[in-house]
Amino acid sequence: ACWKTYLGRPETDPYRCNALGTLGDALRDTEQPLLALPVLEADLALRRRYWPREVGHMLAALGNLANCLYDLERVDEALVLLREVYSGQVAVHGLTHKISILNGNNLAAVLMICGHFDEARQLLRDQLL
Repeated sequence: ACWKTYLGRPETDPYRCNALGTLGDALRDTEQPLLALPVLEADLALRRRYWPREVGHMLAALGNLANCLYDLERVDEALVLLREVYSGQVAVHGLTHKISILNGNNLAAVLMICGHFDEARQLLRDQLL
């Protein structure tokens, strides 16, 4: 219902973009990642095109896309995006901010799943020290 309300608005309408992201998240949350993927990709593309200075929202959209790729077992692609999210959060908030720590932990978890134990260990060590 939310998406239908904003569908007719122009691409540049921020409410339309937010509704698109909400639709993608809802599809992913209902275990439909194949349907969510193109929606989340479109959400990120719109944010990059029209709101490039909204870094926090863009990083959130990037993280949602990474999580969707992970759900689809496209772990290597998810890892690339998770690295980008983490480095972006650190650049914006610093290493010790709670959102940076959260994203660092998410990245470390996926690194360990992929067998990149040394990189995960170093990442976690950098956050703790």
